[in-house]
Amino acid sequence: MLTNYSKILENAVNEIAKLPGIGRRTALRLALHLVNTETAEVKMLTHALTELKSSLKICRHCFAISDGEVCDICSNLKRNAGVICVVQDIRDVIAIENTNQFQGVYHVLGGVISPIDGIGPGQLKLQELFQRIEAQNIEEIILALPSTAEGDTTNFYIYKHCVEKIPKISLLARGVGIGEELEYINEVTLGRSLLTRISFESQYGKIFD
Repeated sequence: MLTNYSKILENAVNEIAKLPGIGRRTALRLALHLVNTETAEVKMLTHALTELKSSLKICRHCFAISDGEVCDICSNLKRNAGVICVVQDIRDVIAIENTNQFQGVYHVLGGVISPIDGIGPGQLKLQELFQRIEAQNIEEIILALPSTAEGDTTNFYIYKHCVEKIPKISLLARGVGIGEELEYINEVTLGRSLLTRISFESQYGKIFD
């Protein structure tokens, strides 16, 4: 406890330690760093964090985070709107964008189907995906979900709803290891997995029929 030294410092450490992956020692080190930082820089940090919470929006097309109603990717006319890459969350969008290998658009589900965690299709942006497919001329959807049982369940759910409606449904090549999250895969491996993607049916055959 830091109460004997400073209640203000203790409160700051407690709040910083609530962040994921931040223990109390790291929180203390960060708090002391801020104490020794110029006031103007600390104000810039607090302003950025406040704006992050108050001004950041969700794109009404793909459901990724955005500065405006429509994100820069969806509004970019140079992107191929006929190819949709379906991902779990914004971290996957960032990971794929860092490869510079994808020129389509995204659809962020906000998770994967996981009955054990109480997450069903209704908790995800699946109906919104199906509506996009009905309303637009979609050439291909790429299923870039985690290589886990939950990810595969979600892949299959999407496949069954879309197989008769679009020409091509693809998966990332299995250079992406089983159980790996996209955000932790190096950019070269992820980029190659995207470029060498395979059809859903070639991976799973007719086992779901």
